[in-house]
Amino acid sequence: MGAVKSKRVPRAVREQQMLDAAVLTFARRGYRAASMDEIAEVAGVSKPLVYLYLNSKEDLFSTVIRRESEALVAAVTAAVEPGGTADRQLWSGLKGFFAHTAEHPDGWAVLHQQARTHGEPFAHQVAAMRTEIIAFVTELLGAAAKEAGCVGELAEREVAGLAHALVGAAESLAEWANVRTDEGASGEHEHPSAKDTAATMMNFAWTGLGRLTGGERWAPGGLVVDGEGWSAARG
Repeated sequence: MGAVKSKRVPRAVREQQMLDAAVLTFARRGYRAASMDEIAEVAGVSKPLVYLYLNSKEDLFSTVIRRESEALVAAVTAAVEPGGTADRQLWSGLKGFFAHTAEHPDGWAVLHQQARTHGEPFAHQVAAMRTEIIAFVTELLGAAAKEAGCVGELAEREVAGLAHALVGAAESLAEWANVRTDEGASGEHEHPSAKDTAATMMNFAWTGLGRLTGGERWAPGGLVVDGEGWSAARG
């Protein structure tokens, strides 16, 4: 019998294996400390092959950021409940966001910690991803304001700022959820579920947004503005 030839791994598959190894290494070692030797070892390939497929360390890191950014945006948009009310769409999108960051903690660490701290072009790539998500949230909040019949300042001026604040809060909450080490009944360390984390976010954000769309405003001195003008703050 002739010698059995081993199957050659397709380039696309091998490249994804290298990127998986790079995500793991960058997340746990940091961009500067991570080496191409270590990435090649984790991927089970030679260092020259990594360079052949993905060029320099900088190019590799940029490719990792692009892949992880696209995966996160795709997860959020795919999770959104089509045809639902604005709050249902935001709720389902948040669940998708927290589920993805929990399932891919290394990818989230690269985006949220590494890429944003090493300057251009990496920070620009993450900023582009955030801009896409913020635009999506802005659209949802604008729809919520219109559903509530809220026009004027909230519908035109504040929505974009609120979207930025909500996305920033969600990012911080994802970081908190991924590093928590509460001990569960089994004695094992546990993380909150994506559903629980999304509920925390909705309780923080949507309750306040509901009051805003109802015409209330906070102001210095503890006053709120309702549809009929100024009144004493409640509670």
